[in-house]
Amino acid sequence: MVRITEDLVRRRAEHNNCEIFSLEEISLHQQEIEKLEYLDKWCRDLKILYLQNNLIPKIENVGKLKKLEYLNLALNNIEKIENLEGCEDLKKLDLTANFIGELSSIETLKYNIHLKELFLVGNPCTEFQGYRQFVVATLHQLKYLDSKEIERSERIQALQNYPEVKQKIKEQEQSYLLKRAKEKEEAQRRMHERKDRKEKQVEAKLGFDSPGSLQDKENHQSEGETEKETWRTVEDDEEDRRFWEEPTPYTPESRLETHRYIEEKRKAKDNIREPKKREKLLPTLVTAEEKVLNVNMPKLHFSLKDDEENNQFILDLSVYRHLDTSLLDVDVQTTYIRVLVKGKPFQLVLPEEVKPDSSSAKRSQTTGHLVVSMPKAKEIILAKQKLSTSIKPSDTMQKNARRSGQVEKLEVDPSKYSFPDVTKIIQEKERIGQGPIRLQAEKISETKKNYIDFEDNEDVPPLI
Repeated sequence: MVRITEDLVRRRAEHNNCEIFSLEEISLHQQEIEKLEYLDKWCRDLKILYLQNNLIPKIENVGKLKKLEYLNLALNNIEKIENLEGCEDLKKLDLTANFIGELSSIETLKYNIHLKELFLVGNPCTEFQGYRQFVVATLHQLKYLDSKEIERSERIQALQNYPEVKQKIKEQEQSYLLKRAKEKEEAQRRMHERKDRKEKQVEAKLGFDSPGSLQDKENHQSEGETEKETWRTVEDDEEDRRFWEEPTPYTPESRLETHRYIEEKRKAKDNIREPKKREKLLPTLVTAEEKVLNVNMPKLHFSLKDDEENNQFILDLSVYRHLDTSLLDVDVQTTYIRVLVKGKPFQLVLPEEVKPDSSSAKRSQTTGHLVVSMPKAKEIILAKQKLSTSIKPSDTMQKNARRSGQVEKLEVDPSKYSFPDVTKIIQEKERIGQGPIRLQAEKISETKKNYIDFEDNEDVPPLI
């Protein structure tokens, strides 16, 4: 029985960095889940939940999802609508192709006042006379039923005939429940018959492996193995033909029985294949002389770059984009790196020794590539070279210094170079100019000297 586990939820929450407490949308379809549980405790902020094509028999453990807006439970084994009163924000509910026969159970959806769309196509209740009228009259908040818009006139007419339609629905429900009780009894009988048949097959196999037959096998081992394989093939073919040709009604029990039968056959094939897989020789990764080899069994493209600036090697492995990260295993050693991709080894010898403890592996969210950064074990120390005092830096050196943006200080010999005297510059300025204020004062004094020789003639009119 497949259950919802924390590991499953985290693997399906890769779009949210595998964080489940803040998850708003998750898809758990086609996981063969047989019980709905734990989601109301782990993912309280869920808004969209996809659970279609599973084996869920009952709606449960979702009542605490207050923010849930869309719930998809199509293609399951649900027979009754229940336990959805706590989903206050539920707007869309998809129950397509289930086994809902108790149509009166939709009355529990009255408390979901925001429910606008409901899908019940493919359920036994849709064959009831007055099915659509009953749903339209019961759920006033609905806007669409089975992808068809509910008109105002349709709702008025359904409300007028509601008492009669409700009585008819109850009668049809009773007959359907009696039919389901017979189907359950028939399913129990078929299950017991199949169990007895299996016990007889086991006894027949034990008789086939009697001491006499074992002695014959020792004498004729090859013939015995061929005969045993032929016998098993014939028995399996007869069982398959009997199972698939036997007419059975489409019920939750038959659907579950079919799933378990297919699962048993798959496990039996895997058990047969396991010894053959063990017989396959594993690829040689290290020789007897302890020489590490380069191996690429997954046949993936890769590139190894030498990042001299950061003193590290960078391996870019073209892993399949949609491959689950849990199927990758990275092992960095001092002289080589090994990556297991779905059990197939990729091994590469490195040009230099690296630090395994300081290495890091990341997965690209766009391409899916695996990027492994491996710092080198030998650290390169770049020493700054000092220029001699007697050599003057050339133009090329100055240009290189400008390009690199580094400031280099040079020591200058004062005997070979003359420097201007700062005190003389100040004296020249004082002697030549003496500042703008003193120049202005000199001009005023000159004008005053000119005014001394001036004679005022009263006959001459003033100049304006």
